Amino acid sequence: MFRNMLAAAALAAITLSATACNTVQGVGDDIKSVGRAGERAID
Repeated sequence: MFRNMLAAAALAAITLSATACNTVQGVGDDIKSVGRAGERAID
């Protein structure tokens, strides 16, 4: 259940941040930051 909630939160963050950035590099940075946040949440 926790994984499902984490996945939903990550998807929402990616969706919101993807609409906010203007470049492909910006999308990559946003995805990296979501991954780091997920790792911190798991630890």
